[in-house]
Amino acid sequence: MFDFRFFEIWREPEYIDRLIEGIWVSIKLSTAGGILGLILGLILVSAQGKSAPAVFGAISKAYVELIRNTPFVVQLFFVVFGLPMLLKYRWPFQASALLAMTLNFSAYFAEVIRAGIDSLPKGQIEAAESLCFTKPQIFKDIVLPQALANVFPSLTSQFVFLFLTTGLISEIGVEDLTWAGRFIADRTFRDFEVFITLTILYVLIVFGYKALFSFFRSIVFPWLEAR
Repeated sequence: MFDFRFFEIWREPEYIDRLIEGIWVSIKLSTAGGILGLILGLILVSAQGKSAPAVFGAISKAYVELIRNTPFVVQLFFVVFGLPMLLKYRWPFQASALLAMTLNFSAYFAEVIRAGIDSLPKGQIEAAESLCFTKPQIFKDIVLPQALANVFPSLTSQFVFLFLTTGLISEIGVEDLTWAGRFIADRTFRDFEVFITLTILYVLIVFGYKALFSFFRSIVFPWLEAR
């Protein structure tokens, strides 16, 4: 019978400190990447609108397809090792990880938001045009709020999925939660107990994010709660 020895993880204050710091780094980078990715995703969707120049739409669609059809680890290594060769400048690893996460998140968010926009009744847009709304006004005041409200659960699920892939940033030396687990496992040789602990911590973080998003949804889209 396997001898579980979780106390190997808790016996050293350094290990606890590593886990706490790893949790903070994972949450910090994922949250910042999610916010920046959403902003960039909205820009990408705007570029695909009918009022935008066709070349912007083509570039936006090509970018989204490129990101969504390549592995995150490839994008991460390109940002970390490729961009410094092109730009002759090397960023800190956390900044590189944040940039890679932002680029990755933005493409997936853009596709979810675009689907939400396409699902809206065309009659609303035609009615707004008959009332002499400008196209930017229609997008900002009518289309975007409804689209975001409709796809908010999908955006939440997409963020959670992408968050669970961010453990790959440990491959470039970012001291996130996965890195902390590997640090402890390499010193205690208790890989099974360590990764069970990481699993529990990731699940707790995800539940925390879901609760936060649920609260945010009730504040930003109060009309959905009244349904």
